[in-house]
Amino acid sequence: MLVFACISPHPPIILPSVGSEADRKEVKKTIQSLEKLGKQLAKIKPDCIVITSPHPDWGFNVPLHFLAKDVHGIEVKAHLTDLESPGVHFNRGKKLIKNLKYIKKLAWIASGDMSHRLKKDGPYGLHPSGRKFDKELIALLKKKDVGGILNMNPKLVEQAGECGLRSFCMLLGGLEGVKAKWKPEILSYEAPFGVGYLVANFKLKK
Repeated sequence: MLVFACISPHPPIILPSVGSEADRKEVKKTIQSLEKLGKQLAKIKPDCIVITSPHPDWGFNVPLHFLAKDVHGIEVKAHLTDLESPGVHFNRGKKLIKNLKYIKKLAWIASGDMSHRLKKDGPYGLHPSGRKFDKELIALLKKKDVGGILNMNPKLVEQAGECGLRSFCMLLGGLEGVKAKWKPEILSYEAPFGVGYLVANFKLKK
């Protein structure tokens, strides 16, 4: 049973061992939102946590990556190509969660960042599609328009230089796979370094 689901950004700079105090102040909302989700997750005490992410290591335009540990502690990896459509990953999410139906308390974290092209001095420069993509995705998520998310303009997605869309779509597929009743809760969004950081909770109803 799916008992927790969220979208989490993954900038190393939010870690005290990586980012400076000044850096962390720039992403204060992100850190506070993640801490809030962390407390919720700890309270739930899931039997298994699934994490979907666009890459297992540093880099961009690398193969998508699924990493989880089953209830016996066995690491499972399945590499997914980032050339496949969001719909393919949505369907993979549906299939995956059905294979995990034996788990009593399952948590799913969709890790990934939004556009990487939000500032001229950002990691991939500035492009107007960056802000447009982030704004559109958040609006569609608020409306629970899953079809709209799956069918976002491919050119817009590519130009935005995002890395989390397919990870997010896998989670949406998982929610669909168990016919979950959910309500989107946007906890924060900020982009001080030219990369969009979205933290969202999927409030699940029994």
